[in-house]
Amino acid sequence: MSNVLVVAEVADGSLKKAVYTALTFARQAAARQGGEVHGLVIGSSTSGAAEELAKYVQAVHVADDAALANLMAEPYAYVVKAAAEASSATVVCMAATAHGKDLMPRAASLLNAGMASDVIGFAGDDGMQLLRPIQAGNVIAAVEITTDVKVVTTRPTEFDAAAPADAAGAVNAMAVNLPEIKTSFVKFNKLASERPELTDAEVVIAGGRGLKEPDNFGKVLEPLADKLNAGIGATRAVVDAGWVPNDMQIGQTGKVVAPNLYIAIGISGAIQHVAGMKGSKTIVAINKDPEAPIFQIADYGVVTDLFKAVPELLEKL
Repeated sequence: MSNVLVVAEVADGSLKKAVYTALTFARQAAARQGGEVHGLVIGSSTSGAAEELAKYVQAVHVADDAALANLMAEPYAYVVKAAAEASSATVVCMAATAHGKDLMPRAASLLNAGMASDVIGFAGDDGMQLLRPIQAGNVIAAVEITTDVKVVTTRPTEFDAAAPADAAGAVNAMAVNLPEIKTSFVKFNKLASERPELTDAEVVIAGGRGLKEPDNFGKVLEPLADKLNAGIGATRAVVDAGWVPNDMQIGQTGKVVAPNLYIAIGISGAIQHVAGMKGSKTIVAINKDPEAPIFQIADYGVVTDLFKAVPELLEKL
């Protein structure tokens, strides 16, 4: 049987939001090749995440071990390989989060499998031709993986979250037999914030070089973000300049977001940035340059000084 294995990402004992979008891709892939959808949970103390995932798949494979407590691509890849073989999976997929992008190429190598990254859909009504963006999203390529096992990462913004199945699948524990691991976990520096994560936020407010100086992220953007319960993002230019942490970067080499509302403030709209946010449901741009490329994709554009427009907007809200 040609099954599909979904590798779940777990944070603080719960499934990440992106997992549910990867499940939608997995169901579509399984329907095309006549197999089942299986899930894989890796980590330590993962029983809650495994039970949640079981609501969506036919079977869940659980690798629960203290040695897997931290998100590390090298040991996790060995577990993915073992789970793919145990589940008779011919497609192994995971959401294209930072962890997914780190883990899946290594797993593909162990499986001797071809890989397609950042997949956004299927080409045609059947078969496994996959669609993925190239050239910063200006071209959509149809690709076909010809190896027996296929590894895929899916763009979370392009798939709806899956609904629970009619019946929960079985949860099966896996034996964890890792070879000698060459990498070791040192520490994880997590940015503490009460704001929603950029990839999960319903509203995102992003700033660019038009803000003129780093302090204006706090003075101009934060009050508006507080009012709208929004995540705050930034362009690569201001991240490279050291104005804000790179965790805030949105774009081709940053995070890809698709909130219900995206407000671009002082952002010209370079293709690198647009590639990471053009899937947003509604885009509002505030920029004093009427020729700024951001206005080509904006649903609403305000051509004015942001230092005047943002306080007025905040007052209206």
